[in-house]
Amino acid sequence: MNYKQLWKNSVNVLFRLSRYNLKIIFANKFIFFLLAAVGFFLFVAIVNLFSDSNPTEGSVFYTLLFPGILLIFYPTAFGIQNDSDARMLEILFGIPNYRYKVWLVRLALIYVVVFVILIGLSFFAGLAMASVPVMEMVYQLMFPIFFLGSLSFMVSTLARNGNGTAVVMVVIGVAFWISSGILEASKWNIFLNPFMMPSDMNEAIWMDITLKNRIYLSVGTVLVMLYGLLNLQKREKFV
Repeated sequence: MNYKQLWKNSVNVLFRLSRYNLKIIFANKFIFFLLAAVGFFLFVAIVNLFSDSNPTEGSVFYTLLFPGILLIFYPTAFGIQNDSDARMLEILFGIPNYRYKVWLVRLALIYVVVFVILIGLSFFAGLAMASVPVMEMVYQLMFPIFFLGSLSFMVSTLARNGNGTAVVMVVIGVAFWISSGILEASKWNIFLNPFMMPSDMNEAIWMDITLKNRIYLSVGTVLVMLYGLLNLQKREKFV
């Protein structure tokens, strides 16, 4: 067996599969969400350049959080509808273990793309606003962004409509944002900012709260993702 040829063919198939799925999940309106995310980031960066306040790692975290949510929103909320509009659902449901072979790969691709874009934005934030540890910043941003993205995907499997999912997620997002002001330094805060430790809190306690928050978000991400994938097994609701 020619292992070199086998490896080359496997890489080629993987590349084609990734490119094909990227075209589907990031088609249509994603460019507008990308432009909105970059536009928001540039606006905040320019405002900070001409303001007297000094941006901190904590403020950069919040500046990047909103663009990250915008980037994850479209492909997860409208993915099912895009498949339906393209009449791809019937074909996809014919694939054994559909939920694992197709949408699990797509979710992984979505998260990788958003991760890479945020690395770029975080790098420029370090140049324009405040010096930040780029990889640590993006790593911490991924917890709330991945959770909201997976939640959006789950809601889309229930609503089966992009606009309906968008409305529900906006309501949920506003509720989470309001609750973050109440919970603030709590481990239950979806938008907990690990770079903004309260002045009256011990560092060891803050690290424990942050760790538990990230564990809860990770578990929540896995649970809502699995629930969404299981919903895709109910063929009669989609086709």
